[in-house]
Amino acid sequence: MFDQYSIPLVILSYCISVLGSFAALQLVTGISEAVIKADRLRAILFAGLAMGGGAIWSMHFVGMMALKSHMPMSYDVLQTVLSVVIAVAACTGGLAILGSGRFTIDKLLPTSILMGIGVAGMHYMGMEAMLMPASIEYNLNILIISVVIAVVAAFAALWMAFHLHGIWQKLGSALIMGVAVCGMHYTGMAAATYRHTGVVPESGFAGALSGDHLGGVTIVISVAIIAMALRVNHWYRNRPAVPA
Repeated sequence: MFDQYSIPLVILSYCISVLGSFAALQLVTGISEAVIKADRLRAILFAGLAMGGGAIWSMHFVGMMALKSHMPMSYDVLQTVLSVVIAVAACTGGLAILGSGRFTIDKLLPTSILMGIGVAGMHYMGMEAMLMPASIEYNLNILIISVVIAVVAAFAALWMAFHLHGIWQKLGSALIMGVAVCGMHYTGMAAATYRHTGVVPESGFAGALSGDHLGGVTIVISVAIIAMALRVNHWYRNRPAVPA
């Protein structure tokens, strides 16, 4: 059913993940440096959106486009929307934990776990959204490995983001976070076995979206989110200083 991946789209999925992570990690620095509570909240919200929507969700569906299939395939709209909500909520919640008060190493582990679970939850909800004449079974051991990859790489990337503040260090953190997201995605895909049923499940009340249409929507959304996050970061860096 699924023969191979389109290498250019695999590379594109990684690049999207890195760009989204870079935009988010730029804002993460603003969380720790914020003096005004509103600035910290703004940085958390936009960083969570850039990470969850730009780096994770967009990467997933571009990665799904890379998977070549001989089956007709579409996606349930409601479950697809729910998948992005899971990713953004997990990332925003994790960054809120990390950004509450002074940064300490004991906050990093629960944040990494929450974000790793968010990546996994988004992935498997996105898989559940697939409408095709087949059922999916998962290898539990590989599934667990995919989640561990996400948690460990998220831990490393966030530690670097809070300790190394140069532009190249941020890029290195984004490259690692891209590995976390893509590593989880493609390992999770390896955990799946598809059993042909000949019956396509019905979509929910919100309808379905074809894979090609969803791919186009995903790329547009990812570019918009990343551009918005970078714009907010630029505003934050260049805003007038707060009077003492």
